Amino acid sequence: MKKLLITCLFLVLGLAYSFAQTAHSHTPNHSCCTNPYQAPTAFAMLTHDKQFVSGHASPLPYVHVSAVGKMITFSTPDGKTGRAYELKPAKKSNKYLFVFQEWWGLNDHIKKEAESYFNDLGEVNVIALDLYDGKVATNSEEAVKLVQAVNSERAEAIIKGAQEYAGKKAEIATIGWCFGGSWSLQAAIIGGKKTVGCVMFYGMPEKNVDRLKMLNSDVLGFFAGKEKNINPEVVKEFEANMKAAGKKIRTRIYDAEHAFANPSNPNYHQKFAAETHRLAASYLRDRFDLKEQFNLKNN
Repeated sequence: MKKLLITCLFLVLGLAYSFAQTAHSHTPNHSCCTNPYQAPTAFAMLTHDKQFVSGHASPLPYVHVSAVGKMITFSTPDGKTGRAYELKPAKKSNKYLFVFQEWWGLNDHIKKEAESYFNDLGEVNVIALDLYDGKVATNSEEAVKLVQAVNSERAEAIIKGAQEYAGKKAEIATIGWCFGGSWSLQAAIIGGKKTVGCVMFYGMPEKNVDRLKMLNSDVLGFFAGKEKNINPEVVKEFEANMKAAGKKIRTRIYDAEHAFANPSNPNYHQKFAAETHRLAASYLRDRFDLKEQFNLKNN
């Protein structure tokens, strides 16, 4: 009887080990030790949420025409080439705003947004980075595949390549929405002492306090109170983590759904979109020292 019990025990342990190995082989390793980009990875996991995916209607057709903006290429530290949409002021400037795409990619809607901030800021170079290396989604199914295919190391190389392109004396602020909101924060961290500001719209926050300690600037965040995933509790945790890191953050949560600032989305809220754009532009002018003092409470 004792031998039978021992045999059964070994069988159970063997099955448990086999199950654990199988599960491990099908589960990506997202530990902090092997993957510093936990926030973008967490955002990518949202693509498995049918409700989140269905909340992104296909963008409305739009062709952006500009007399100033143009596509550029630059070298990246991984030996490849990065792409971006650039707008340069008439007067040479070391001030740069890096714009980060939604999950659709660097489409004409993002180019339009980039030009809008270019017109608001006046004396700042604006570069909308292409983290998909030329690929653009026109529907949610395509966007899901592109988000899931993003390689964080490649995205970092594109960001670092753009920073090198901007130059050693560059002052860089970042802004992004949704997928790009998360990467706006990551780019601010990667930028080190070059970073002067960071704006993120309903993007997945960084939870690693040690990474947040690497920030050289404060953060301005706009979030959607009705959102299920990046919800007010997530924002509250983000604020606590920023405090633990010794960094300043200003947030505003709106009574709206995810993507409320996107005019091509059914969740678009014109009033909130206009307000957040105005606040973001005011914040960026202040951080670029363009003769404006920003105070979220007074706006």
